[in-house]
Amino acid sequence: MVEGRNIILEYRFARGDYTALRGMAEELANQPVDVLVTDGPAGSAAASATRTIPIVLCMTDDNVALGLVDSLARPGGNVTGFTSMGPERSGKRVDLMRTAFPRATAATVLLNPSGPSSAANLHVTEETARALGLTVTRLEAASPGALRALRPEALGRADSPVLVLPDSMFWHHRSEVLGLVATAGVPSIYAGREYADDGGLMSYGANVPDNFRRAADYVDRILRGAKPGDLPIQRPVKFDFVVNLKTAQALGLTIPPAILARADEVIE
Repeated sequence: MVEGRNIILEYRFARGDYTALRGMAEELANQPVDVLVTDGPAGSAAASATRTIPIVLCMTDDNVALGLVDSLARPGGNVTGFTSMGPERSGKRVDLMRTAFPRATAATVLLNPSGPSSAANLHVTEETARALGLTVTRLEAASPGALRALRPEALGRADSPVLVLPDSMFWHHRSEVLGLVATAGVPSIYAGREYADDGGLMSYGANVPDNFRRAADYVDRILRGAKPGDLPIQRPVKFDFVVNLKTAQALGLTIPPAILARADEVIE
């Protein structure tokens, strides 16, 4: 397919503003379009906007718990796509941080309480942290303004790691998140590799471009007549664990060889 010749792409970007998603989804559904492809929390908005237009989800945390599909194997209805395995990956990030800083006794969790998947990610993060002997402190920011108002000292001591939960608003304002953490001088781990690329210490999560490439195949199959409800929800097959040694050196931190050996990429 060639854009402009046999396919037309319409884009809408909420840029982390969850309140804008419903209106954008309804606008696209009313055009109408042949397929809706969504990222993260936009999936719920799309599912609320239409029960007939096929929807291909990308990077949605728990499609069954959110009520978007009947099951992963047989989604049913007009929704299919790809999961990010967010809550499971939240537990993995705690384990990686604990391995990197075995002497830590406390951790701060930065979350957006208005995020649709924050509760599930927080639950797994807290349960895993406590099982590993870490005392957990929650720090919330529900808007860009609230994020900018946070003080570095709220992140805890220099030996207390910060776990930033996956959130679209945080991702779009990651310069503020990274600046806050850098000023506090604390170790940190994030859900998207872009954080590590932009100066965060570590990041671990599903490879987003790979999920979207696989979603393109589903779109092609649907346009050729496949029913979305018959296409199983698929899990990620590629994950990125990135360690930024430049940031570690700036913080005066030594990253254990075991962590470096597990990293898919080390930024030096």
